[in-house]
Amino acid sequence: MATINRPKLRIRDLTLRDGQQSLFATRMSQATIDRLLPLYEDARFYIMEVWGGAVPDSVMRYLDESPWNRLRTISNAMDSKSEHPKSLLSALSRGRNLFGYVPYPDSVLKGFYKEAIDNGLNVMRIFDALNDIDNVRESIRLINSLGGIADGAVCYTVDPKPEKSNGQSGILGKIKSMFGNGSDNQEKIFTDSYFVEKAKAMESLGAKIITLKDMAGLVNPSRAASIISALKRELKVPVDFHTHCTPGYGLASSLMAIINGVDILDTNIWWFGGGSAAPAIELIYIFCERMGVEVEVNMEAIGRIRKELLKARNELADFDLNRDNMPIDFDPLRDRLPAEIAALFDAAIDFAKAGDEQALLDVCHKIEAHFNFPKPNELVKDAEVPGGMYSNMVAQLRQLKSEDLLEDAMKLIPMVRRDAGLIPLVTPTSQIVGSQAVLVALDRKNGKPDYTTTNNQFISLVKGEYGHTPVPVDPAFRAKITGSPEEKPYDVNSYKRPENPVLDDMGGRTLASNNEEFLLLELLPNVANGFLRKRRAEEYASEAKPVHEAVEETAPIEPITGPTLVAPMGGKVISVNVKDGQSVRKGELLLTYEAMKMENDVEAESDAVIKRVLVRVGDVVGTDAPLIEFQD
Repeated sequence: MATINRPKLRIRDLTLRDGQQSLFATRMSQATIDRLLPLYEDARFYIMEVWGGAVPDSVMRYLDESPWNRLRTISNAMDSKSEHPKSLLSALSRGRNLFGYVPYPDSVLKGFYKEAIDNGLNVMRIFDALNDIDNVRESIRLINSLGGIADGAVCYTVDPKPEKSNGQSGILGKIKSMFGNGSDNQEKIFTDSYFVEKAKAMESLGAKIITLKDMAGLVNPSRAASIISALKRELKVPVDFHTHCTPGYGLASSLMAIINGVDILDTNIWWFGGGSAAPAIELIYIFCERMGVEVEVNMEAIGRIRKELLKARNELADFDLNRDNMPIDFDPLRDRLPAEIAALFDAAIDFAKAGDEQALLDVCHKIEAHFNFPKPNELVKDAEVPGGMYSNMVAQLRQLKSEDLLEDAMKLIPMVRRDAGLIPLVTPTSQIVGSQAVLVALDRKNGKPDYTTTNNQFISLVKGEYGHTPVPVDPAFRAKITGSPEEKPYDVNSYKRPENPVLDDMGGRTLASNNEEFLLLELLPNVANGFLRKRRAEEYASEAKPVHEAVEETAPIEPITGPTLVAPMGGKVISVNVKDGQSVRKGELLLTYEAMKMENDVEAESDAVIKRVLVRVGDVVGTDAPLIEFQD
């Protein structure tokens, strides 16, 4: 009897990176990772995404842990540097933005990629937030030359919805003239051909895998079918599909991608799947079993991981938007599906093959409802934002005690996106736009015109330093934000390597003790500075002899009597540019603080004399906290 070859589907597991980023604001600790790794060794995922994205920033910023140690630990467990690794390890790189929020020169890219590959990374998924091919060219070349696998990711986004102008958005009229007034005949920018041409350009540069990266979960089933089938026709390399379930398309679109021949599918394990994350592999497995598709994983091992992940999720309860309404426990290898639910899986397959999108979505939503996965998020769907962007906005606004701004900021995101050139929303542009939407919401709350307050990265984005936007920025809007109507690209010659200061108060140590620590300073100077100072302080304290110091009496704090400048939004002071008694002119830079991972300049609102600077570098201040007192 002839052997029948079943179609095969490879899996990229996102649980330890994008899964926890989308659902729990990237707060999984190294201790939790260490508990999970022995269980992952037998899972046989084709790829495990474990690093990059928000991990290097978040593990230092929130967990006080080393991102390099995280990569090394996972690499050792998975034997990723051996000839036959247990799973390939991947990281997500933002192209010229690397793992940060600003453009970096090629020297920084090379340093990070080399160190990552030396520490066991196999695959680097490279994307550009603007889909500007020039911004990924050097990354693809470097990864290939250093012995890694370059995975080129095309960011999916959608054309703007027709809406009435409120007079606030400078580019809105231009976009409406391009797109019409909502008729079926309006010109589209983000067509299937747009994404295919971007993918072909990446393949020609040397990408060994092409990913359709749908970070906001906006690929509906019909688009999944048309784009994936087009990519399969036009490309020679494997095609990966990455999506999220936030607006309710993820499960149905993943099924459609499988039917249309996708090679690799991105999933999470049960407790880290659904909602604002990618679909759960357990549901994908059921679909594949019923279609005769072989999922190339060890589901027994995944079951063991699943049990430990429930403990991990409970530990992350403070960041879990659905902690009081989690999915029911389910094991596809041991739990029998009720007949009516099994019938829904079969119906979904039939509707997908027939191209009946609405029926397919209805059935998939019933399946998700049975297992108690979150319902489609209509607010996120309307704002067209990624799940990770949403969960991070919630976490950061909660930390700043400004949760009341969330709904207004979410509604403003489409306007800010349009004004910035109709950019896709993926880190760093999602973070830049999200932070700027919060600032516009604050402007409106305080009775000020839109964009009275802007973060530095939004200014750079509008200026052109992040690359070419899909739609040109209105010159008048650019002039309003940057002071000039002209587009100005990033100048690599303007990059200044950070200093590695000698810490005299810690025995003359340098802040960064080796190359990998200095790379962190280059990537995220503000976050790494605090992280590395703690490491050096720990080293110094372990060597220092106890010293009995005299206790100084603190002088009473003088009450504030003069006019003050207050923080437009809570954050951490990262630089102070003025001192007591100094005269300042209107528009002069006073200080810079960081909020929602974005830098915000605070300028003098009028000519004045500074009586007192009330904050120091490193201080964390709340919204409306006094920063500077002026003389009467």
